[in-house]
Amino acid sequence: MNAKGDKLDWEQFKGTDHQEPEGLQQVEDAFREFKQKVKGKIPGGWVILAILLVLWAASGIYIVAPDEMGVVKRFGRYVYMTKPGPHFHIPYPVETVLKPKVTEVKRIEIGFRTIDPGPPARYRSVPKESLMLTGDENIVDMDLIVQYRVKDPVNYLFEVYNIPKTVKDATEAAIREVVGKNNIDEILTTGKYKVQQDTKKLLQRILDKYKAGIMVVAVQLQDVHPPEQVMQAFKDVASAKEDKIKYINEAQGYRNDVIPKAKGQAEKILNEAQAYLKSKVARAEGDASRFLQIYEQYKTAQDITKKRLYIEAMEAILPHVKKVIVDPKIGKKILPLLPLEGSVLSDTVKTKKP
Repeated sequence: MNAKGDKLDWEQFKGTDHQEPEGLQQVEDAFREFKQKVKGKIPGGWVILAILLVLWAASGIYIVAPDEMGVVKRFGRYVYMTKPGPHFHIPYPVETVLKPKVTEVKRIEIGFRTIDPGPPARYRSVPKESLMLTGDENIVDMDLIVQYRVKDPVNYLFEVYNIPKTVKDATEAAIREVVGKNNIDEILTTGKYKVQQDTKKLLQRILDKYKAGIMVVAVQLQDVHPPEQVMQAFKDVASAKEDKIKYINEAQGYRNDVIPKAKGQAEKILNEAQAYLKSKVARAEGDASRFLQIYEQYKTAQDITKKRLYIEAMEAILPHVKKVIVDPKIGKKILPLLPLEGSVLSDTVKTKKP
């Protein structure tokens, strides 16, 4: 109050980032009416009023934690935000403060619910959320988790009602759209990462369109498998595909083993044939050259050349011929054509004792 005691001094409650309250006159009128009622009825009414006023002003002090942002409302309408630390606002009912946690990562479960975190953890399946239709008209059972945090506190508090349900519904819409554009084989095997990333991008676009003030941190697939009714059939198909890959790898290994050997053998045969060709050609050329040289000698000395060729032929033939030399004086008593080698007579002579 001022010195006259009939008007509040609001300057002491103002900060550098506060605005002039719109209902200032109404508050002053209320205090003036209260003062008139207690005047002359309660002893020391001014003292009590001053104490109440101090307590009311002290209720405007608040502290924003490091993981929070202060959102100040004046008569229910947003006016400004405050950062972590101590602050002051016009006490209730003029201004109120909301302090959402902007660094906390929240999560939504799709397709299942955690009954007991354990250990061991226990879960409950929600088929209504987990069963989805793929692009090749198959059904897949998929569980996933969405993690998000506050990006814009004002939009988070005032633009969308029931944020968890909104995130859950938007996630279901996004994941079903992405799954509907992919085949079941890709979703069950190599396409899981792509499904996660595409769902995250689509979900972020939906929430930004809603002005939900949320940033999607991650979309994680927890379990992806065919429905229980056809699980065995899918296992058989997967086993057949694994066998197919195994046989292809074995055939490829056999091919990689046989082809190099065949190529090496073919190269060896070709090299041997080339060597044989060169050897035969060289020998033929040598024989032809030798024949021509002999012919030249024959033309100059025919008798000598004939005799030399005869002697050379005998030198080549006679070492391989078994000879029996018979003295002419004795030869008349022996049959000239009698084969002495290999006959029965020769065998008898060899085995007969002296």
